[in-house]
Amino acid sequence: MSSYRQWFVLLLMLLGANVSANESIDKLSIGAFSTGALEGWEEREFKGQTHYELVDLAGIKVLKAHSASSASGMFREQRIDLQKTPVMHWRWHISNRLSPELNEEEQAGDDYAARVYVIVKGGAAFWKTKALNYVWSSTSPVGKVWPSAYAMAGVNGKMTMISVRSSTDETGTWYSEKRNVLEDLKQQFGEEIRYIDAVAVMSDSDDSKGKVTAYYGDIYFSKD
Repeated sequence: MSSYRQWFVLLLMLLGANVSANESIDKLSIGAFSTGALEGWEEREFKGQTHYELVDLAGIKVLKAHSASSASGMFREQRIDLQKTPVMHWRWHISNRLSPELNEEEQAGDDYAARVYVIVKGGAAFWKTKALNYVWSSTSPVGKVWPSAYAMAGVNGKMTMISVRSSTDETGTWYSEKRNVLEDLKQQFGEEIRYIDAVAVMSDSDDSKGKVTAYYGDIYFSKD
């Protein structure tokens, strides 16, 4: 191969590498459920087992969750630099609601038809673990923020609940969400947190002894 051709091939490789690098910065895929893959995701059980499976819904692969008096979630551990990709995007819908009588600020009512959350590990100092839960609430209005009923200070770290959808939103309807996680963490915990360590989804009904079915679409992070 001539030196000119070698240079040209090298240039194309570099351009391709730059495009890939830019794409990875512009959009960081965390849950590519539409591809029919759950690579990197693991289930963790808290109380009973919510059933998770990839299903075809209107021609698109999505993650289905069915909870019957159960609480388990699907987690993906991945360190994400929020200074590069601070905004989390996802789609979800629920088939039915949990009881409208739930007090979500008490442990007996700490159930959600659907939730997507981010975790900041505390390492050996587990009590420093932080989590933001974006929830589909049964009784709390959209925009309400409150501490998790299970977040006992000094024991389970800080877990904050943010109502993104509520009983006023339609069942059986897809909603697309967009949250600036970097800004939310700063607002809720009063500090600049650059990295998160995991993303999770969970549909749970263990405390209320109910049943609920939800669907989750792709999850990804972007610059805006």
